[in-house]
This record gives sequence, C-alpha cells and structure tokens, in this order.
Amino acid sequence: MPRILALESSTPRLSVALLADGQLSCRDGAPGAAHSDLILGLIHALLDESGLNLRQLDALAFGAGPGGFTGVRLACAVVQGLAYVAGLPVVAVCSLKALAWASRAQRAYVAVDARMGEVYYAAYRREDGVLRQVVAPAVSPPQGVGLPQGDGWRGLGSGFGVHGPILQDRLGGALAAIEADVFPHASAVAGLGLHGWRRGEAVDAALAQPLYVRDKVALTVDERVAAGGKA
Repeated sequence: MPRILALESSTPRLSVALLADGQLSCRDGAPGAAHSDLILGLIHALLDESGLNLRQLDALAFGAGPGGFTGVRLACAVVQGLAYVAGLPVVAVCSLKALAWASRAQRAYVAVDARMGEVYYAAYRREDGVLRQVVAPAVSPPQGVGLPQGDGWRGLGSGFGVHGPILQDRLGGALAAIEADVFPHASAVAGLGLHGWRRGEAVDAALAQPLYVRDKVALTVDERVAAGGKA
C-alpha cells in the first residue's frame, strides 16, 4: 500500500497526517501556537511512531489553499524541503476540497473566512465516490460568492461563522444545513493526495505551488478606516 505524508496549515488549525499501509495516523497542533514552531516536531513524531523514515514514503501532500498566506507558504516550503531530501514527488491538494471531502456531504458548499471582509469559497458534488468541482475556488465578499445550481447544499467552513447571515441570504434555499466550526485537516489531504498520486498528479518538488486566488493580502490604512477599523 502507498505511504503518503500530508500537511495542512492553511487555517489557524495545523495538522499532519500519515497514511501508511492502509492505516491513518494524525497529529494536531496546539491552538494558538505558531505553525512554524510545531510543524516539524509533529512530522517527526508521526514518522517515529510509525517506524518509517522519509525515504520509505511514496509521496508528500500538502493543503495548497486557498487560505492564510503564511500558513499555505509554510506547508509548501516544508513539503518541498522534505521532498528534496528524500527524492519524493509532491501532490498539491486544494484545502477547500479537503474540507468538502472530509464532510462526506453529497453536495458541499465550502466558505472559509479570508479576512478583509471576504471568504474563500468553492462547491463540490460527490458522484460515485469522487468529488466533482461545481464552483471553482475563488475569493469575494460574502454577498458576491458564486451560486451552485440546485438545492440540498451543506454549507461548510468558518466563513459561515463569520458571515453566516450574508451567506445564507446570498445562497438562499440552496442551503440545507450549515457546519461552521469545521476546518481542512491533513487526514483529508492525505486521502486526496493518495488519489492524486495514483492519477499521476504528483509533481517534482520544484513545481509544487500554493493555490492563490487573491493577489492582495492586506488592506491599506484608508481601506481599514473605511471599513470601520483603526488607522
């Protein structure tokens, strides 16, 4: 069985997972701690626990975002460094898709808080055990998110916690349920990474890239003031 090590740090929830010989092991970072202070320790703990080293793995996977700029870059950089050392290929997994995958919902509408009054969003439909993208990952104010066709969609992610009323108004009767307190996890990144590896989607470490849907990562002072914040 393939062996995949996966990282997910695109949100405030850091996690690491190892899928090896059909068994899944996970470690989560302590809330509030800097991801960069914890991530290597979690990786070493998982590998030590499994009795494996990097060169005994088949591939590495990481949550490529969209998500927090620093966290997404951290996961990509760590995976690239490990891949260079061990000569392993890398699979980039959309973090929004990982959240949809973990929910097991037939129709998943994912909205993750992107700060700056915006959300990262995407929609997926499960068909024959495979997630099909219905709305491509993007970023926008909650009142402008893309709309999926049909109803019965489960709203997932922190965007519904921060902008719930606006998103519910925008999506209307398409929503059947909401789970706001859920985040992308490395366990789902590992599962999707395995599927990607089997489909030949793994790339050389040098080609691994985060998934950016936003060029701008911070508001100007004038924009913060206009939004009611402090200069």
